[in-house]
Amino acid sequence: MFRRTFWFSSGVAAGVWATTKVNRKLKQLTPENLAVTAANKAIETGARLKDRAVGFALEVRDNMAQREAELTDALGIREDPELPAPRRIAAIENTTYPKHSYNRNEDH
Repeated sequence: MFRRTFWFSSGVAAGVWATTKVNRKLKQLTPENLAVTAANKAIETGARLKDRAVGFALEVRDNMAQREAELTDALGIREDPELPAPRRIAAIENTTYPKHSYNRNEDH
């Protein structure tokens, strides 16, 4: 009698376990759940690609600065060249009207 009860209980437990597993798998395969899973995977992939692109851009910027320094040293270019003073060209200065006045009727 004990053996029959043991095997019956084991069968019931195995049936409940299998039914639970099957129901979980069926819920995972619903269209809504598949769409959510696909969206999550796409977001993860996008984040990974963005991280890689940012890392690549930073690496390129660092290497560019390093190469620019090498070329500057090799060519003997000064680090801070003096720029010429800005020149004012009289032909484009507006001496008739005050500065920043764009409406001629406003001034008269």
